[in-house]
Amino acid sequence: MIEQPITAVYPGSFDPFHLGHLDIVRRAITIFPRVVVGVLQNTDKTPLLPTEQRVDLIRSTLEDMPGVEVTAFSGLLVDFLRESRARVILRGMRAVSDFEYEFQIALMNRRLWNPAETVFLTPTEEFTYLSGRVVREIWRLGGDVSGLVPEPVRRALEELRRQAR
Repeated sequence: MIEQPITAVYPGSFDPFHLGHLDIVRRAITIFPRVVVGVLQNTDKTPLLPTEQRVDLIRSTLEDMPGVEVTAFSGLLVDFLRESRARVILRGMRAVSDFEYEFQIALMNRRLWNPAETVFLTPTEEFTYLSGRVVREIWRLGGDVSGLVPEPVRRALEELRRQAR
């Protein structure tokens, strides 16, 4: 039996996709030959940007990275893993405080589908403070998100701000 190269899925709402997320993708592609960035369609939340726009912005940010795909998904992550022909889940871990929650989710995913394995990656130190919540708050308060998000995301957020005026 010929083994297929390992595919990893990096799931998240990516609302918005920031430089910490980009750092994790860059690290992941040096480990896994195929990385699928799965943009969660979460009907329980109202994101800054619609799912399809987030997918498009992430695709344009990652377009020069061979082996990376970006797609939207909904439902159980383990179902998306199977659809993507993947068994590895990538999660970014910024601080020890992230560990307990992430560990519980990793165990539950493995319970739901035993082949699922979670790999935790830490971002470069300069991005450990970054989170979607922090970026959203800065943006909502009228702050400049340059240097926190990739340029396509910054432009989209500025356009959203102009439309809201």
